[in-house]
Amino acid sequence: MSLPIFQKLLDMIKLDLQKQRRRDTISPEERLVITLQYLSQGTNMQVLAWTFHIGLTTVHQIILEACNIIWERLSPLYLKSPSSEAEWENIADGFLQHWNFPNCIGAIDGKHINIQAPARSGSLFYNYKHNFSVVLLAVCDSKYRFTFVDIGAYGSQSDGGVLKNSVFGKCLEESTLKIPKPTSLPSSEVVLPYFLVGDEAFPLKEYIMRPYPGRNLNDQQKIFNYRLSRARQTIENTFGILVARWRLLKTTINAKVENVDNIVKCIVVLHNYCQTEMSTSTDLYCPPGFVDSSDCPNGTWREDAPLQSVGRTGANIARKTTYQNRDNLANYLVSKNGEVPWQYDMIKQSMLLK
Repeated sequence: MSLPIFQKLLDMIKLDLQKQRRRDTISPEERLVITLQYLSQGTNMQVLAWTFHIGLTTVHQIILEACNIIWERLSPLYLKSPSSEAEWENIADGFLQHWNFPNCIGAIDGKHINIQAPARSGSLFYNYKHNFSVVLLAVCDSKYRFTFVDIGAYGSQSDGGVLKNSVFGKCLEESTLKIPKPTSLPSSEVVLPYFLVGDEAFPLKEYIMRPYPGRNLNDQQKIFNYRLSRARQTIENTFGILVARWRLLKTTINAKVENVDNIVKCIVVLHNYCQTEMSTSTDLYCPPGFVDSSDCPNGTWREDAPLQSVGRTGANIARKTTYQNRDNLANYLVSKNGEVPWQYDMIKQSMLLK
């Protein structure tokens, strides 16, 4: 984080961080530095207490208060979910322009955030990787910024629980997100709904497009999977940037579950803040080569261990119309109006992104 970006962040939350008690000599600058040190490096709170010559309880209070303040002040500005058809269409234009995938309004995935076992929680937070965790379910746009997040689902949830029980999943089912009506694909008369792209863990729905399963696929299906994986890679890169820059997520967070939720929310909105404000400056947050691209198939964020993905989030049984939607899109992607010149070489070289 550059100094001007730090100062801008401080200016937005300084009044909220300022304590009115005369005996409190810890400045807003110090409070923000302590919080960012904890979030970005995963520094132990006791070490922070020794470094800044303050009590452990004080460090704990500073971090929790600052996380809540950062979320409250920044989320309306940097994590404002689309609320109109025009905003959804703008996201879709970004995926078409940057990733050559039409009608896509986001990439979706879920990751486990490891936590200390909560008291008297039984196996609720115990996941299939034999760790205790909460789930971060997220959707991003084409520029690696989160648009929706749902935090706090039990790590043990699977088979539809995570997405189905999330506020976002319910809104998708009830069609209350003001997503535009189905529209024609570019330079085509094929009409398809707008959708999210996800991996095999997600069910095929009218609003979720997932790959063709299996290995014995024809060339058209392979091309479809390749094209979809390019668009879906945005959420993998977004999570990759998130973990590489906010290394607390690489540790086992020792806090109450409600505090873990607040900490993760703070990290998510700080990611969007940095990704938005620093993309036009020195690009320290996400420099060239840091994420996957055609020139760099494996971004340098992959040098760090990624977060664990959630298991299956829904059954693979879909309505006939959703299968037809996928087939229609697959046909379009090998047509003259929908193909890209390199897709045939990619499937021949077996370089499908995963």
